[in-house]
Amino acid sequence: MSISIQTNSGSLMALDNLRVNTDFQSKTIQRLTSGYRINASGDDAAGLAVANSYRSQVAELNQGIRNANDGLSQLQIVDGGLNNITKMVDRLRTLATQAASDTFKGDLATLDNEFKAIRTEIDRQAANIGLVTGGANAQSVEVYVGGGSSQTNSIVTLDLTTSSLVDQAGLGIDSDDLLSKAAAKTALDNLTIATATLGTIQGQVGSSQNKLQYAVNLASSQSTNISAAESRIRDADVAAEASNLTKAQVLAQSSMAALAQANSAPQNVLTLLRQ
Repeated sequence: MSISIQTNSGSLMALDNLRVNTDFQSKTIQRLTSGYRINASGDDAAGLAVANSYRSQVAELNQGIRNANDGLSQLQIVDGGLNNITKMVDRLRTLATQAASDTFKGDLATLDNEFKAIRTEIDRQAANIGLVTGGANAQSVEVYVGGGSSQTNSIVTLDLTTSSLVDQAGLGIDSDDLLSKAAAKTALDNLTIATATLGTIQGQVGSSQNKLQYAVNLASSQSTNISAAESRIRDADVAAEASNLTKAQVLAQSSMAALAQANSAPQNVLTLLRQ
């Protein structure tokens, strides 16, 4: 083996390995401190593209879950209002039944006043719950939840188009009164139809609530599983990286020691010159 002063090959080799080991140590520290295996595109370009796609899907699903929960909240408000209107219709039937009987010896006008007051309150509450469906105002509600293979599959459509208005006109009781026994009997017939109409509307609201809840359950499951898939690609294996850090530190220290030895090797030439 020749001894050269101009070019210290051993020192250059040790320096190159020191650079590699130092880079390896820096990258390992970055992964441990960030928690990510992929911190730059160069770490895994293909994996990063897939992970970004998963992250985007999770963001869409999480907002979709919020959309569906907002829809559930609105339907619950409507359902509560319908329950209250149903109770008022029950009261109207009670009054009409009382007025239709010959055993009632009181003033029919008193019953009729309460009857009309309740009908007016039905109109007020129907306007407050905001259920304007059926007829010329027919509507279906679209809730974007996401998670589908297409936008069409990502939308949950709530069909309320066959519902009727729940005010007194929509229920068909707007012209009823209790001023006579015959009018009370007619009101009872109309109230029977109104009860059935309310039942149909409540059924549609209930089925819409169930439909949204099923959509929330699926979206939550998809969000969890896609997040796990992203984690497997992007997140760092802390145990493995801790092991790599120990390895990198030992290699870096060994490289430093070897570099020091390589730099001192040319000084052996002075021994030859002294003789």
